[in-house]
Amino acid sequence: MSRQKNLIRRHPLLSMVLPVLIVLAIWAWQHRVALQVFPDIISAYTAKEYCSCRYVTGNPAQYCRSYVKQYLPATLQEDQATRTVTASGLGRSSRAMWLGQRQGCRLL
Repeated sequence: MSRQKNLIRRHPLLSMVLPVLIVLAIWAWQHRVALQVFPDIISAYTAKEYCSCRYVTGNPAQYCRSYVKQYLPATLQEDQATRTVTASGLGRSSRAMWLGQRQGCRLL
């Protein structure tokens, strides 16, 4: 018992950080599926919303770029001939294409 008290006295920061890390690891394990899908959501949201902003509502490119801007970086590539938008972020890439005025944009 005295060794444990002695360890806590010598390393008080370690004795507080270690339980927090253990709790975070357990939380991450329980939510591992959602955490794996998160990078896909960023690029898909950006591609779909930018496509809708540009081709469904007819807004200018600069306005739509600021509309879909997020705290996490994503790059946009727009092909006006095919009305296709490709967005990349967090190592993932998604494409959205304008199908028509009634259908709007769809993720490919």
